[in-house]
Amino acid sequence: MALRLPKLLLGLPSYGINGIAVALGIALIQIVIGASFGTVAALTAATGAILGSLADVPLAPRRTRRRVLTAALLGCGVSLLVSLLKPWPMALGAATVLLSFAASMTLVWGVRAGPISFVPILALVFTMATPPSSGLQPLLVHGGWTLLGAVLYLAWASCTSTLLQPRLRTLALAAALEATADLLRSRGELLAADDPEGPAARPLQDWIKRQMVLDERLQAARDLLFAAPEPTLPQRQIAMLLLAIDLRDTLLASELDLELLGRDAAAHRLRQALAAAVAEMAMVLDGVARAVRLQQTEAPALSGAADTLRQLVSTGLFDHGDRRERLATLSLNRAGHMRDDLARIQAALRGEPVPLPLSHAELQLFVSPEGWPLQAVRAHLSLASPVLRHALRMALALGCAYFIALALPWASHPHWLVLSVAVVLRGNLEQTLARRDARVAGTMLGCVLVLGLSLLGAPWLSTLIFLLAVGIAHAFVTRRYLVTATAATVMALLQAHLAHPAGGFGIGERLADTVLGALLAWGFSYVLPWWERRSLKNLLARVLRSLGALARESLRWPEGEAPDLQLRLARREVFDAMGVIATSAQRTRAEPERVRLPLFSLAALLVQAHVLLAQLAALRTLLKRRRDELDATQTQAALQAAAAQLAHLLAAPSSASNEELATLAGSEAPLLSLSEDDASLMPWLHRRLAMITRAAARVTQAARALKDQAGGS
Repeated sequence: MALRLPKLLLGLPSYGINGIAVALGIALIQIVIGASFGTVAALTAATGAILGSLADVPLAPRRTRRRVLTAALLGCGVSLLVSLLKPWPMALGAATVLLSFAASMTLVWGVRAGPISFVPILALVFTMATPPSSGLQPLLVHGGWTLLGAVLYLAWASCTSTLLQPRLRTLALAAALEATADLLRSRGELLAADDPEGPAARPLQDWIKRQMVLDERLQAARDLLFAAPEPTLPQRQIAMLLLAIDLRDTLLASELDLELLGRDAAAHRLRQALAAAVAEMAMVLDGVARAVRLQQTEAPALSGAADTLRQLVSTGLFDHGDRRERLATLSLNRAGHMRDDLARIQAALRGEPVPLPLSHAELQLFVSPEGWPLQAVRAHLSLASPVLRHALRMALALGCAYFIALALPWASHPHWLVLSVAVVLRGNLEQTLARRDARVAGTMLGCVLVLGLSLLGAPWLSTLIFLLAVGIAHAFVTRRYLVTATAATVMALLQAHLAHPAGGFGIGERLADTVLGALLAWGFSYVLPWWERRSLKNLLARVLRSLGALARESLRWPEGEAPDLQLRLARREVFDAMGVIATSAQRTRAEPERVRLPLFSLAALLVQAHVLLAQLAALRTLLKRRRDELDATQTQAALQAAAAQLAHLLAAPSSASNEELATLAGSEAPLLSLSEDDASLMPWLHRRLAMITRAAARVTQAARALKDQAGGS
């Protein structure tokens, strides 16, 4: 039976719960150690706990233990090394360069290595902040307390991850459902606008953001739900997630052919009715997400929007013989398919049995990879690697920051300048500029808060605020960096003050170091830069290759109730590849104009890929729902011929000539005077295959045009 939580906790997002858990763990460690061994030991142990906590993010317990253990061992090792080198500033400077290079190179393992990559930098900064000591014994004592704090936090993280796992899974599913509802709502708004320029005028940035958010949330949900041990597999939640992914496909198919409606009064009425039906489904799906979040089993039911659409179509909206009469029926059927998907999600919410289409072993294929294979490093030992370039850039920047800090007249906290550069300098210019602005603004806000706190003069309050700042900084680091920067400033100033109260808060020095560090990071972002156009060739190849694989799986005759594992894997790879292209489009906006990718061409590629996805989804819906009405022999022959042609068009690189692409891309597949309710579906199947071929040719055309305009990168 699910654990019932207080309403206050039910409203917390996963990152908020994670931040609270981190703050409580560090607080408990600091209180216990402080009560037993004093303030200095408590602060040192808290440092070890903070280093381990960097890798404590919402994950399955087994992954949490591995990552926190890695972070703890890495942080303690770096802390001991820096402690040994502190008497020799030049040697410490060289260690700063090497550590920052090695830390940045961990990004060869992808996004999952992000928290781990910052552990050596933070350990370096924390250890530089400790008062100087002489002799081996103080070093061993300091290292021992740091290690103890890290070990205690590892135990805490293991327990809290296991305890919070059901809630984290629930929140991940709710977030994915909310993002899916957002896509539905976006589609409804676009239909309701009834603007012939709507699809082209819709801001690219908004569309990119919606897609990226949904892909991110879907993968976060997969990582939590699918990674559960088989005996405790949350089958109902997994079924809802898989059904939401299917609903996304059905939504794609529903977008087709609507441009053929025209713009007269009848078309306007149909569009408005379709928009109302889609908006209603978005509202209901939002209600399902809310019910999941609040641990309820009932959600709002669909009202009358679909009935209104059905009545409108049945009343003869278009003149008899108008081909749009068939299109109206087709639109009604597609809206019905979406309602069917939504009804299955509601049934799963109520607890009705929903069989999983994939086994536990097959579900594991959709979980993000784990581990640190060394062959990933070898692939990046070249200046053609963006990771190596960033590692060299970071090493040079932190080395310069360290030696500049030693030369500054306010060098009492040289580690602050190093930290400012480390948190601002990112792997691309767009993120660096965003971090620069947020860091400066957050530092100013944090200094104001600490200045107000200093007027109160209550040590217990400073300790409490320090622990709160730890949790807030951890929770918002990937959500809103301005909040993290503010909390981190409060944390750093209070930590220094608690360790050495007579030294004051150093607010002026903190501000100066932050501004100087932001400027240094900004300047070094132009050293060995990796402009987005350098990745374009590989990105285009990945998009074409993934679309080709999806086309190959979609153009298969469905074999009974066999699981569509390969189709689902291919579909996820397509969305991942398109997400990388979308991210590239977002990043290139901040780059110098002379190296910027053409945004219009990037948008054209994304739109054409989107159309091909929709065409393939529509074909799959036809094959899945009406397989018994198709002639198997004729259909398989048509599918095989189309698959061969698409393999030719979507090869990476494609061997199709520009003339062939132009001919296929310009071809038209007229709307038939049949509906999918007629006896023979073969003409509709051939029409759909022709439209898929045209869409594939347009994708390849768009990829070539983008590559040519970007200078053949």
